[in-house]
Amino acid sequence: MKIQPVPSEFAALEAGDVPDCEDCGSAERVGFRFDYAYQPIVDLRSRTIYAHEALVRGPEGQGAMSVLSQVNDSNRYRFDQACRVKAIKGAAQLGIQEKISINFLPNAVYKPEVCIRTTLEAARVHGFPLERIIFEVTEGERVEDGPWLASILREYKRCGFLTAIDDFGAGFAGLTLLADFTPDLIKLDMALVRGVDSNRSRQAIVRGMMHICQDLGIEVIAEGIETAAERDFFVDAGVHLMQGYFFSRPAFQSTGQVAPQAW
Repeated sequence: MKIQPVPSEFAALEAGDVPDCEDCGSAERVGFRFDYAYQPIVDLRSRTIYAHEALVRGPEGQGAMSVLSQVNDSNRYRFDQACRVKAIKGAAQLGIQEKISINFLPNAVYKPEVCIRTTLEAARVHGFPLERIIFEVTEGERVEDGPWLASILREYKRCGFLTAIDDFGAGFAGLTLLADFTPDLIKLDMALVRGVDSNRSRQAIVRGMMHICQDLGIEVIAEGIETAAERDFFVDAGVHLMQGYFFSRPAFQSTGQVAPQAW
């Protein structure tokens, strides 16, 4: 993952011109409209919702690719900033009391300490505590500069945010990324989760990852849970944080509700 800053936008930030958080979150600055759906991450130990992941959607609830396909080098920074503001603002308006998880684009980060200012301001304006915000980055892309990505995550952690690596086990960085940075959470890729209850190879890989994460003090989230058998395997393996359609689908402009039988 090569970091390719947009010079004209970052030059203004270097000069100390930090835009108003509401302004950064406006569709006009990005060039297209988008909104969010929220999907719960559940805690099986306490039978409560641990967090809500903010998932980008089109303005009428269209799929994520309808939005992401419009992101390019000229608008990537503004889009990333607007995503953070809109996710926090939306969570505050919905009255979410649990954590929220926000995906970010490392390609849009020039200097972590500069690019995080708008997020800090949005959290302040909307009264959303920093310790309830998780920044997650996918491991499913080629990361050509692992130390740079690690430096971004360390800065976010220093500011008081929680950090997560999404799709862990699907990408190219893998354990090397953990050697550079210890996140608060990893989300096991759904390819490892699917049918894990009947696949010995997946079971062995998951258990190996669990041992590593326990040694490093990292919480594990199993994402993409679709069956009771998958849920039960992870419960037996010691994983209590889970996410997937079995519990709740993402809810557009709302919070997903967990079916009682899913617990």
